[in-house]
This record gives sequence, C-alpha cells and structure tokens, in this order.
Amino acid sequence: MLASLRSALLICAALTATAIAPAQAGTSSEPLTAVAAATLPKISVPDLIDPNGQPILAQPQSDQPKTDQSQPNTDDQADTVQPAVDPSENLQAMVEDLRSPDPGTSELACLATGIYFESKSEPLAGQLAVGQVIANRAHSHGRFPSSYCGVLFQRGQFSFIHGHSLPQVAHSNHQWQTAVAIAKIVDHDLKDSAVGDALFFHARYVSPGWHLKRVAAIGNHIFFR
Repeated sequence: MLASLRSALLICAALTATAIAPAQAGTSSEPLTAVAAATLPKISVPDLIDPNGQPILAQPQSDQPKTDQSQPNTDDQADTVQPAVDPSENLQAMVEDLRSPDPGTSELACLATGIYFESKSEPLAGQLAVGQVIANRAHSHGRFPSSYCGVLFQRGQFSFIHGHSLPQVAHSNHQWQTAVAIAKIVDHDLKDSAVGDALFFHARYVSPGWHLKRVAAIGNHIFFR
C-alpha cells in the first residue's frame, strides 16, 4: 500500500516538473519583457465609429454603374436643345416641321397659350410677332416678369387670363398646334420678326392713345415699343 502511494506521488511530481520546467529551465542573459510593454502586431480594421461616437453604417451596394456627378444632367437640358429645323426655311415650313400638341415645358405652354388666345386667327407672321412681344417682355431685365408665365399672369396685361391658371385648350386643335410651333420658333430664336424689340401691341379697332413708338402693323395688330 505504501509502495503504491509512493509511486503515485513520484508520478505526480514528475508530471508537475514537466509542465513547469520550460518556464524555469536554465538561465537567460536577456531581460524579461513586461507584458504591458510588449509590441503586438497591428491589424488594420475599418472605422466603424465617427468622431462623435456614432456608428457608421455600411452603405448599400448598387448593381447600377456609378455616374460622374460632375457631368450635367442631360434630362434637365433637354428643353434647351434647339429644334432640328433648317433656319433657311420659310415660316410656314418651320411651323409644319414643329407643329405638336404638346409644348413640352410649362414655359412653352404659357408662350403658346399667349400666342393662341391673342392671335390664333392672325397670319403666321402676326402670331410670330405676338410671341416675340411676350418673349421681349420676359427678356426686358426688370421692366416685366422674367418668364413667359410671369408675363402672362402680370395683372391687367392679358384679358384671357382669369385667376391663377391658364385657360384650357384642346391639344388636338390645329390652331393650338400651330401656336406650339410658333412658341418653339420664338423661344429658340429661329426666325426674326418684323416687330423687333416691341413690348406692346393692340388690335386695330381700339385706340388707347399710347405715347409710344410704333414699329409695325401686322394682321389685326399694331406693335409699339
């Protein structure tokens, strides 16, 4: 019994010596390095917290290719593209090329509406002249509102305007489509009008007694500046 106990103790002592021996064996001339001063390898990790302590969420990945935000949006510029017509064409041919039920923009809709209600029964040159006056007002640098719609809605200027909306016109109307074509010609300065820089006009059958310079008489209207 004692022999067995002694053998067991000897075995345990041997195992303990084996487990701690590597840390104690021999002497080394190199100083031991404190754990706190040990240099650990640096591992690069992404920043997940901003300087204010808020987590930075990963942005969802898109399957669509990224676009260069420095490039202009061509959709916004679509309205500024000049209609593809031959500038040498006469006014009638231009109108045939550009006639459309849809003006395309709210500004062209206002210009076409002004042309339609003020001159739809006039010759094309007369419609062009009315459109030119509206455009001249919009470009007059402060004398009138700076947009076609602003010019139309200026108080007391156009008798067909009532309230704050444009009167309705059937877009299938041939005269409306002609007014749309004239509006595009005026807006893109595709054809000069005989009224030049005129800012006013009235029908021949009225006599407002304006002290203005008369510049032209086309169809049923007289134009002044």
